[in-house]
Amino acid sequence: MVYPNGILNILGKAIKKGESAEAKFSVAKLHTNTTVDVPVIIHRSKKPGPTVLFTAGIHGDEVNGVEIVRQLIAKGINKPRIGTIICMPVINIFGFINLQREFPDGRDLNRSFPGSKSGSLAGRVAYHLMTEIIPKVDYIVDFHTGGANRFNAAQIRIQAGHSEYDKFATVFGAPFVLYSKNIKKTFRNACNSLGVPVILFEGGKSLHIDKTICKIGVEGSMRILNHLEMLDTSHEVPVLEQKPVFIEESRWIRAKYSGMFKPVFNVNAYIEKGQILGFITDPFGKLNHAIKSSNAGYLINVNEAPIVYQGDALYHISSKLRKEDD
Repeated sequence: MVYPNGILNILGKAIKKGESAEAKFSVAKLHTNTTVDVPVIIHRSKKPGPTVLFTAGIHGDEVNGVEIVRQLIAKGINKPRIGTIICMPVINIFGFINLQREFPDGRDLNRSFPGSKSGSLAGRVAYHLMTEIIPKVDYIVDFHTGGANRFNAAQIRIQAGHSEYDKFATVFGAPFVLYSKNIKKTFRNACNSLGVPVILFEGGKSLHIDKTICKIGVEGSMRILNHLEMLDTSHEVPVLEQKPVFIEESRWIRAKYSGMFKPVFNVNAYIEKGQILGFITDPFGKLNHAIKSSNAGYLINVNEAPIVYQGDALYHISSKLRKEDD
């Protein structure tokens, strides 16, 4: 990103090449009239280059992503060799404070983009983000987790048909790459509409920090920065031991009965068609329903809730993989 006179003007800060700063992302106060400022950590190299934004916490209960961005900052990975790195560990600070997915008014921030200057609280935060920060960046890595008790395998989600996205997903090196369409009013869709690529990482579950998922997220971020020639030479580039599996199609397996749920397999497992994935039982010893796989594929999400209801999503399984020669 080329800035006028080489100065990045963002959130009231004027940051020159080679400088670092902490800006404040603030839209509204708490109902106690207490100011809530979300720190935005910015590091610029003296050498020109791309601007990369790392974001997490669009959903306030997805703390795993917050931990990944925290580690990028704590380990100094966010200090670039060239260009600029911006870190926003918690976007939905209101949800984060309350350990809730949504905003206090019940709105989902990730269904509120591009937002409105005079709309709902979530809409105002979305608008502020899209007007004050996104136009200043070239690439975004956005961290998410599975909702509720659904544990996501580490995966990158991108739109199909874009070779640049395929390349970035391969470089990141998460075990799986899931092709998924952009959903209207999401952060990813709004950024793509402005021509800003978003690499969306999913891993783990809400209100839970998983060491393995964090490690994959941090190392993938380092490989992305190295690919852009931004990773400082003081950091060793993590070796990618296995190429990602690209998933073109997938399906959900849902509960046929309500009851106590006992999964047999964890995420990442490859399952054959008809294989027993788990059991639904009742507290009285009368029900013992075996859940069988509808097709062969990789488990990329497993519900870890002990109690489920009829219709609940239990497993997300791949149903069509991209051919190796594609």
